[in-house]
Amino acid sequence: MPSLSLLATSPPLLSAALAAAGLPVAAPYPAPLSAPQIVPIAWSLSAPQDSQTPPSDPGPPESGPPTPEGEEPVSEILVEGQVGPPKSDPIEAINEESYRAVQAVDAAVIEPVANAYRDGLPEPVRDGLGNVVRNLGEPSVALNFLLQGKVGKALETLGRMAINTTIGVGGLFDVAGKSRHINLPYRRNGFANTLGFYGVGAGPYLYLPVTGATTVRDLLGSTLDQALLPFAVGKPFNKPAYAATYFVVNGLDQRLEFDEELAKIKASEDPYLMRRETYLAQRRRDIAQLKGEPISEMDQMRLEELEGTPAEAPAIPAPADDGAPVEAPANPEALLITQPR
Repeated sequence: MPSLSLLATSPPLLSAALAAAGLPVAAPYPAPLSAPQIVPIAWSLSAPQDSQTPPSDPGPPESGPPTPEGEEPVSEILVEGQVGPPKSDPIEAINEESYRAVQAVDAAVIEPVANAYRDGLPEPVRDGLGNVVRNLGEPSVALNFLLQGKVGKALETLGRMAINTTIGVGGLFDVAGKSRHINLPYRRNGFANTLGFYGVGAGPYLYLPVTGATTVRDLLGSTLDQALLPFAVGKPFNKPAYAATYFVVNGLDQRLEFDEELAKIKASEDPYLMRRETYLAQRRRDIAQLKGEPISEMDQMRLEELEGTPAEAPAIPAPADDGAPVEAPANPEALLITQPR
């Protein structure tokens, strides 16, 4: 008979001995549970590789500052960009809301009135009213040419005004511009151009409910243009009737003349952005023409997209007289503007 110690250590032998002695035998002891095994799991961010495919050679390490011992290398992606409104448009949110409000008023009121003005008045009458408005702006044009040192253009502008005021019946007919024997074309100019000519920056971009797209410099210059005749001459240019007539006729003429340009802006992906960038590009071109300087490629592309023609500013050989038309602040959606095209 097996010894007790052997039976105690061997459950099968103990069961057999109990059975031989006629004692009941319980169910055999279950096999002892083995100790749990801890399997380490390695986490990796790299893509899984086939166990039969040897890992590819990672190549030489990227250049960079050495990593201190005991620290894992850290990869960083640097993204540079501008946060907030651009420097040229610091109150962009307010200007954009003003732009949307003006466009809503334009679609509901200004455009229908401009179309009625176009369709209701014969073309010669509309042209005559526009000629009168331009003739009233000639003193400001001549003065600013003189301030810019362009004496020849100043004299031509004064001669044009004298011819149209007398032979052209108070400016109703543009005799000086349309007569091939006289050939004195209309040139736009103003105090805003003079400020830019002498290096005054445009300042922040503004979009105002009445004036439309402008800058601080252009707003100041337009105000001086508007105030020249009322303060320098007086009656009847300081009367409300004159201001109202000038205001309405000039605004409607501008709206009709720039209708195609406004349609392009409205059809763009971001009309506010396009209006701002094209206006600023036009003003930079105007100042460049006065100085005889070229414009940037970016401005040229923006103006070609809007106007459909090459926008490069021609070089001006002599400041005294070059015969080329000079631009001044132009604003297709403005109702109050001093120097129309």
